[in-house]
Amino acid sequence: MKPLRVYADTSVFGGVADPEFAAPSRKLFGHVRQGRVVLLVSLVVVEELRGAPPAIRQVLESLGAGAVAPVDLTPEVIELRDAYLAAGIVPRRYPDDATHVAAATVARADAIVSWSFKHIVRVDKMKAYNRVNFELGFGVLSIVTPQEFRFEEED
Repeated sequence: MKPLRVYADTSVFGGVADPEFAAPSRKLFGHVRQGRVVLLVSLVVVEELRGAPPAIRQVLESLGAGAVAPVDLTPEVIELRDAYLAAGIVPRRYPDDATHVAAATVARADAIVSWSFKHIVRVDKMKAYNRVNFELGFGVLSIVTPQEFRFEEED
């Protein structure tokens, strides 16, 4: 089976250190290590991780180069982010959350995983992001938490 391409925002990395989110976050990274998932990360994730505690930064470093694919912040990503902000999906003071979704969309990720319930993983936000994606000619983006991210045999 071809690995799924999944964009993880910074909250998923931080989730490994949070008792409430640790098990599902670690399970997702286990899928990455097993080669079932190619993890997509943007420069936004890398920059946000620079300020994180060493144990959280180490998660990305432990995955290996072949397991992670960079997502460039191209003009197309920035334009889509700006469209999300203009649509009021995310307040302008939180552009990084909109950038995560835009990067995942432009990279044609199979899904974006996040623990950001305020700006990303909410039904109203998902509908709004996908409405803008549709209007601008992009496909539908699946938005889930690591806990919802499962393979068939796990059900």
